Amino acid sequence: MYDCIIIGGGPAGVSSAINLKLLGKSFLWFSSAPKKVERAELIKNYPAFPSITGKELNEAFQKHIESLGIEMREEVVTGVYETDGHFTLLVQDKQYTAKTVILCLGVETSKPIDGEEEFLGRGVSYCATCDGFLYKGKKIAVLCTDKKFEHEAEFLCGIAEKAYVIPLYKGYEIKSPNAQIILKKPISVSGDMRLRKVNFKDESFEIDGMFILRGSVSPSTLVHGLKIEDGHIFVNRDCSTNIAGVFAAGDCTGRPYQYAKAVGEGNIAVHSVVEYLNNITR
Repeated sequence: MYDCIIIGGGPAGVSSAINLKLLGKSFLWFSSAPKKVERAELIKNYPAFPSITGKELNEAFQKHIESLGIEMREEVVTGVYETDGHFTLLVQDKQYTAKTVILCLGVETSKPIDGEEEFLGRGVSYCATCDGFLYKGKKIAVLCTDKKFEHEAEFLCGIAEKAYVIPLYKGYEIKSPNAQIILKKPISVSGDMRLRKVNFKDESFEIDGMFILRGSVSPSTLVHGLKIEDGHIFVNRDCSTNIAGVFAAGDCTGRPYQYAKAVGEGNIAVHSVVEYLNNITR
């Protein structure tokens, strides 16, 4: 069991990883979302770097991480569950346990579609390799948000009788013979006790299940019972959430969306983790 697991690879995640390493704690670090810091044209308010591009700042982060021998795993965490005083994290078809979790999820760029959270576990899944075989020979929808998930979409197409594949990007290369490509965004999913339909503005398709392949899962879906306020994870000044042992840092905790703020909160979250670990071992 690890002392901590970090979810998110932005500046808050970088800061959390560095401080956990320096404080001698065991941890894992997961992120599959693109690093938005690289897209910043020019940053002028980050201490010690009076004028630096996002790409240059990210390169500096990477050098620091590499100098400490820290590894970030590019995998999607699909669930965080509290069990017997610790946390179990689902990462694709694997499970990991930790005493604490730091959420560095950034700001959601895509909202869940209507019905997504309602039917999670009842027809909606985020993990192709975990749940794919439940739909062998059935009709499914596959919402693919990035080209890097196409291998998972192809895997699902190979299992299902028919797959309605919905790529939300240009240049898709999905070639499975039983895939029907739909170039529009669904507005909702619906059903009764289980998911039955994926709905578009002008039509609907009957399905047995839907796989949503995106780089991250919304905080409220990722951690059941997590308090959300004004679209952000509610935290106290020590970066603790309403769930003991779960901390959050960076843009996901609210404005201002600043790299310096994210790095500072990552530091705070780690020191709060250490205090929490000390308290539970007394």
